[in-house]
Amino acid sequence: MGWRLQISHRTGFTYGGAVASSYNEARMSPGTEARQTVLDSRVTVWPAARTFTYRDYWDTQVTAFDVHVPHDKLEVIADALVETSAADDVSGGLAWSDLSAPDITDRRAEMLLPTPRTALDEELTDLAASLRAAHDSPGAAAVTVCELINDKIAYVPGSTGVQTDAVQVWRQKEGVCQDISHLSVGLLRALGMPARYVSGYLYPTKEAQLGDTVTGQSHAWVEWFDGSWRGFDPTNGIPIGERHVIVGRGRDYADVPPLKGVYAGPANTGQSVEVTLTRVR
Repeated sequence: MGWRLQISHRTGFTYGGAVASSYNEARMSPGTEARQTVLDSRVTVWPAARTFTYRDYWDTQVTAFDVHVPHDKLEVIADALVETSAADDVSGGLAWSDLSAPDITDRRAEMLLPTPRTALDEELTDLAASLRAAHDSPGAAAVTVCELINDKIAYVPGSTGVQTDAVQVWRQKEGVCQDISHLSVGLLRALGMPARYVSGYLYPTKEAQLGDTVTGQSHAWVEWFDGSWRGFDPTNGIPIGERHVIVGRGRDYADVPPLKGVYAGPANTGQSVEVTLTRVR
């Protein structure tokens, strides 16, 4: 049985004075797909602005808006009601020889190439080679990658910054979910498997009762292509299931930031983020 989750994501910026205008994109709205159904979704902006939505190159829903009145604070609230399904099956899939087919190497080339946040050094490249040699199938190796990272990298909030890359995380052996996902994506790509970074939400406890509301945050995990896309949460060491809600996918975090934009005015003095999740079924 799946869950029904009510999600409220509030974020924004404060500025050191009046901003004359700003141009913004929010990637905070889940979409309906195979393992989740969006029953209600809306985005509210303050100062009030006209919004329009589109799906970007990576098929993530984007809410775009401009603000052309003076403002010293920008706030975006995304609310959604989503039904989810139970954990995905991550077993089975392709053979190693299948990864050299044009459907993989050409069609999914962007998910095979390293990015600044997912690039590996010699030590990590050798680790990927040893994991490939030790497993009979790509799927088994992919699960081992995620379980290994879960075991080796401690989840420590505030231990890294937005520009931290996979090599730094591996060396310091701690990071947040974005870092753990970047490292996992890098190793999966080094195996020769298309892999993508996933942004969304996670209800943190399995034992939630109906009506339980928790304070959470945006979450990140990974997917690899093994005949079909299969999802795994390396931060928690579990397949993607009823507690996960997908918002967007990309090569790394840079493709799916919850809120980004440009503006004319004084420097911003901080960003606020508050996510609440309620299990309603």
